[in-house]
Amino acid sequence: MWLAQPLLKLKLKRRGAQEPGYMHAIDERFGRYSAPVPPHDGPTVWIHAVSLGETRAAAVLVAALRKLMPDMRLLLTHGTATGRAEGAKSLQPGDLQAWQPWDTVGATQRFLKHFRPQIGVLMETEIWPNLVHTCHVRQMPLVLANARLSEKSLRQAQKWSGLARPAFAELNAVWPQTPTDAQRFHQLDAPVRAVFGNLKFDATPDDRQIALGRKTRAAIAKPVVMFASSRVGEELALLQILKAFSPVALMEKGRVATDSVVNQVQWLIVPRHPQRFDAVAELIAAQGFTVSRRSTWGVQGPELPKAAAEVPPTIWLGDSLGEMALYFGLSDVALLGGSFEPLGGQNLIEAAACGCPVVMGPHTFNFAEAAEQALAAGAALRVADLAEAVNVAGELVADAPRLATARQACEDFAHAHQGAAQGLARAIVHVMNASVAGLVRTG
Repeated sequence: MWLAQPLLKLKLKRRGAQEPGYMHAIDERFGRYSAPVPPHDGPTVWIHAVSLGETRAAAVLVAALRKLMPDMRLLLTHGTATGRAEGAKSLQPGDLQAWQPWDTVGATQRFLKHFRPQIGVLMETEIWPNLVHTCHVRQMPLVLANARLSEKSLRQAQKWSGLARPAFAELNAVWPQTPTDAQRFHQLDAPVRAVFGNLKFDATPDDRQIALGRKTRAAIAKPVVMFASSRVGEELALLQILKAFSPVALMEKGRVATDSVVNQVQWLIVPRHPQRFDAVAELIAAQGFTVSRRSTWGVQGPELPKAAAEVPPTIWLGDSLGEMALYFGLSDVALLGGSFEPLGGQNLIEAAACGCPVVMGPHTFNFAEAAEQALAAGAALRVADLAEAVNVAGELVADAPRLATARQACEDFAHAHQGAAQGLARAIVHVMNASVAGLVRTG
């Protein structure tokens, strides 16, 4: 890890060319800080949320912790620029924010010495051996909250068991999302204490964004289908499928253009990673479609189609951050990004909370239990590939009673699994208080 530091700097430089946030306070990643930490009367609670999804889940936990500890000072760390930007929304006066220290002994020691947190909370999957061991040596409790471990990740950890098992064993507590996750963590000697569920069910979507999205949807004459959090390769595959149904292609086959799945549906693509917004816009244009970017809409929303059959059809591109609730409110159905390539899928809980049914592909191993629960509840549909997803989405938006039933199923599914935040917050406070009392290894 020490020898790899120049590679990290090179990676940050490349990422910073696309996302300037990566160039901010680079020294923090190596445990070097320019300003002292002001004194504070209450406990400093460190939460590490590596990226955007973990940071949104952490915000729910932070709110629950503040109710139990009003004098708490939050220290929030991240690994990505999008995570750090989102995390700033959770800060109150006196709180602290920094990059995750690179996993060397020196950087982690300097980080803990500088900030002196009373407890560390790692969100979901972030286990770094040197960081865990350094906290253990300093007798600072470190826990893994909202934890998840896929079968693939378990196999990888078992291959590196000489690093993974000691790291998991030195945690003070692990609170998995599901019983299946708990079984996998047990195989790595992790101190599993309780299963509280998934924090993301407790997140409240932005009502104003949902209302704005639904208002826009009501103003157009055709349904909207979104490709949510799409990944590399998936956008091109979708565009090629839609291109086969374009007016020109259909007329060449002697079919009526207005029967096209392209013209009956307004398609919206929201890429998972913001550094790809421009590339996806170019990809849409290169496939013969018109691009309408969210960043150009303004307060009036997108320009609406002037004719039932546009030539060429317009694809909307969601090129903004922090507006997924707006996009889900705007959409009648969402295709789940990352599930049509072997990437493990993306989280579908936010879609359900916004009342937007999901069509997902075969690859959802990163969120396996949530995907199966949504499927059983009627909030999601499973298909074999992207071509089938396009057809199923088209059929669903054309069937008003069936779509209404799926929307209600989404809301019921989201509400049924809430409550993790309070349980996790109480457990964290218990571990911290036990540490203060000298009971570092109690659960």
